[in-house]
Amino acid sequence: MITWREGVVAALGRSWPGAQELTATVDGEPVRALAYPGLVGAPQVGDRVLLTTAALQRGLGTGGYAFVAALPDRLPPDPPAAPGHLVKARYTPLQTLVLGADEQESEHHELLRDADDLDGMPVVVADLHSALPAVVAGVRARRPEARVGYLMTDGGALPLWFSRAVAGLREAGWLAASVTVGQAFGGDVEAVSLHSGLLAARLVLGCDVVVVSQGPGNLGTGTRWGFSGVAAGDAVNAVATLGGRAVASLRVSGADPRERHRGISHHSLTAYGRVALARADVVVPELPGDLGLLVAEQAEALRERHDLHRVPVDGLEDALRDCPVPLSTMGRGLADDPAPFLAAAAAGVHATTLLDLT
Repeated sequence: MITWREGVVAALGRSWPGAQELTATVDGEPVRALAYPGLVGAPQVGDRVLLTTAALQRGLGTGGYAFVAALPDRLPPDPPAAPGHLVKARYTPLQTLVLGADEQESEHHELLRDADDLDGMPVVVADLHSALPAVVAGVRARRPEARVGYLMTDGGALPLWFSRAVAGLREAGWLAASVTVGQAFGGDVEAVSLHSGLLAARLVLGCDVVVVSQGPGNLGTGTRWGFSGVAAGDAVNAVATLGGRAVASLRVSGADPRERHRGISHHSLTAYGRVALARADVVVPELPGDLGLLVAEQAEALRERHDLHRVPVDGLEDALRDCPVPLSTMGRGLADDPAPFLAAAAAGVHATTLLDLT
């Protein structure tokens, strides 16, 4: 259910493409909130705002924000007439209309209408959005000239605008472009499905490497199958169906207090070991010490179904430190738990061995 609150904008905070932080006064108390100007208009100090606060009040994964649902006294003007009939966040009060690269009104429709081949493009599949900067760092450590794209599925945040990582990587020139598929929206290119989004990344955006993951936020229930990252296995199947090279990035941790996520997370073992029916290159990072031994041992469970590739992580920590956006996963940074970032960077490194940029 939705919990509604009414407030007044007291101050504006940081902004990045598609998003505006603000502080609203609600019942005399300050509340940190986020607005998407493309949906509700640009808030100003003094505006009355309608907020949704249920997830914030429960301490769930919304980044600590209430969300602006409307500026009721100053509605944005109607957008100019434009092509596009893809409705995303469908049948919700904030459903939005976008132009999909694959739809009939798009200039790319003919290109994509019968497209069916990624021509061996490497696609790094990751469970968590937090892997994205580390994968890109790994690619750049070996092939900085490669054009890297990001495809965001709809397992986490629906607006790509929520991701400060994407904004920062784009600003730094580390990420060339983005695609949003399914119910997700806000990418440089929109597409209906994961499959058409991958083809758009290759044929429309000219990407050499694509990283696929859900948006910020991860839904998990502590059960074998009840987690949003299970879709990583479906992504492997899609890449193989379209003639790409799927590179499976393992979710690894040496500091997670939950045993099911120590070493290789059960999320990766389930997504790649049960859901992915096509073969992928599973990248096993050569981590030091007991954690490295544990990861290597756990990875053997995937050998029958996939091709295991052991990748050294020497020098990758320096590459990660140079990342233009903060590295954080489950509240832990590079110094707290280097393993998840090294594993993701190693997947990026392996992807470069599959490139032909001549």
